[in-house]
Amino acid sequence: MQRVPRPTPIRLAAVAAALFGLVTLFAGGRVLLGVDPGYVVFKPLLIFNTLMGMAYFAVGVLAWRGSAIALRGAGAIALVNLGVLAALLMRWEPQGPIARTSLLAMGFRTAVWAVLFLVLLRARGVGRAGAKGERAG
Repeated sequence: MQRVPRPTPIRLAAVAAALFGLVTLFAGGRVLLGVDPGYVVFKPLLIFNTLMGMAYFAVGVLAWRGSAIALRGAGAIALVNLGVLAALLMRWEPQGPIARTSLLAMGFRTAVWAVLFLVLLRARGVGRAGAKGERAG
């Protein structure tokens, strides 16, 4: 029986990032083209998230290709999302233009990208440590 190679953490993170980007682009693009999502939309956040979908996809592709830039991109995305989440939280009012579900969704995006950054960081660090250990032995 032939052994099927397991995907590396970097490959898994790359697929997750790219898929997350495509879903974000699809969902945001539909609403921007006039499809009613069935909930209140804060248009500046919708535009931001749709544009970020392109960045998500790009970082996924870079990670798949093994580019070191993917790590910086994932970190930047996590920080930008955190900044936007903080700005939304400071502006949020119960009856204001920003829905509570928008805050939860932005929190989810921020958490996903923090995890993707940490996975890429750890995978990169483990690879370097393993290579050093092989040379020393």
